[in-house]
Amino acid sequence: METKLYIKKVCTITSKGLVVDGQKLMINDQNSFVEFAKKIYKKYEINYPKFFKMDNLSKLAFLASEIVLREEIKKEQENNIAIVFANQSASLDTDVKHQESIADKENYFPSPAVFVYTLPNICIGEVSIKHKLNSENAFFVFDQFQPSFIYTYTKQLLDLGKADKVLCGWVELFQENYKAVVYLVDKKNTGTVHQIDNIKQIFN
Repeated sequence: METKLYIKKVCTITSKGLVVDGQKLMINDQNSFVEFAKKIYKKYEINYPKFFKMDNLSKLAFLASEIVLREEIKKEQENNIAIVFANQSASLDTDVKHQESIADKENYFPSPAVFVYTLPNICIGEVSIKHKLNSENAFFVFDQFQPSFIYTYTKQLLDLGKADKVLCGWVELFQENYKAVVYLVDKKNTGTVHQIDNIKQIFN
């Protein structure tokens, strides 16, 4: 008999606002992602100064993950939570900024603080560092969201005992176009079955 997996918590952050488990908790009345990100950070009383040094993709992934994991992480024990993220633009938002800093040979000032974020999986690293996760992780780049792939990959991780839970997400950001849909998959029955149709529903 096939083991069922369940979606435990869902966080969506877009230019329209913040939605958690289907409830709109914040309307985005800010002019930029950076300002809206600060507003979410303050609302959840997150105390993590390194957040302000992150690139925008990492900020987006970090905030959505923080909201999903805040009641899930047990500080006194190891948390075997894998992370599987994907997007369309990879780290293009930061890549463009890095390219601008090296384009002019007469004003060649590449920033190490920017360069370090020119890989999209760095956002997974930021989440892992915050929550001391040493578990499996992967970042994929697709032309569009692939629910069937995410479903299969997540199921394999849990079936093979590679993780106890999996944090899944689509974290797309380029300039002021952004969308994060992050959710936790658990073996415990939390109501919503982790299946392709339900993944499509929470993404849309």
